[in-house]
Amino acid sequence: MYVCILDCRSEGVGLYATSKKRPMQYTDFISSEAFRQRYWARNFIGWPSFAALRPNNSHQFLADLEQRHPDILLWLVTQNVDSLHVKAGSQRITELHGTAFKVICLSCGHTTPRTEYQSELRALNPGFQVAQPVLRPDADVDLSDEEIAQFKVASCGKCGEGVMKPFIVYFGENVPKSRVDFLYEKVDECDGLLVMGSSLQVYSGYRFATRAAEQKKPICIVNIGSTRADHLSTLRFDRVRCGDLLANVKI
Repeated sequence: MYVCILDCRSEGVGLYATSKKRPMQYTDFISSEAFRQRYWARNFIGWPSFAALRPNNSHQFLADLEQRHPDILLWLVTQNVDSLHVKAGSQRITELHGTAFKVICLSCGHTTPRTEYQSELRALNPGFQVAQPVLRPDADVDLSDEEIAQFKVASCGKCGEGVMKPFIVYFGENVPKSRVDFLYEKVDECDGLLVMGSSLQVYSGYRFATRAAEQKKPICIVNIGSTRADHLSTLRFDRVRCGDLLANVKI
């Protein structure tokens, strides 16, 4: 059985290659009220389009593989926070970096569905809208400083004063140890590792490749560019989009 790790960094097409935008830093979010206002204003506008995104053929392939051949796919690990694998029907899955579909209070720990928090933000900001916003990764859009200054951010609906943060592991944060330990166990149980659509540049995902390599387990990598784990791979498909490859695989 295989564990599968499903990118900001793909050569030529990833966020880093096509934009000067960079992922949010945890310290920026927790230390600056102005930064949080900027984040939530932009996310508020982008959320409806982001939430409406549907799984592609690769998401659906992996969900179907789990359902039809549970003896082949042991566990799915995704570094993405869009929950598209969940939407496709994957059940044996860990969202390594969390999900954008929940928010958490940094004071009391209460979690709220993102759709519910969207309603709270809308109630505080009636009429706040932008004509034809351009959606960026993770529901981000560009807004002017003047537009952002008008936006009001909702506090925790339970404790009444806590700062609300997306249920996402940002740069500068650590993936919860319990989550990492659980996935180490899955790597230990599996027969091999399949990496799809990830450069593995971030250690949070790369560590599972090193774990598998230490145990002499085969590692297959499918990615549009080079990855941090290329030297560990047993089989590698370069310059290949996952969807193009999977379209030729019958299950």
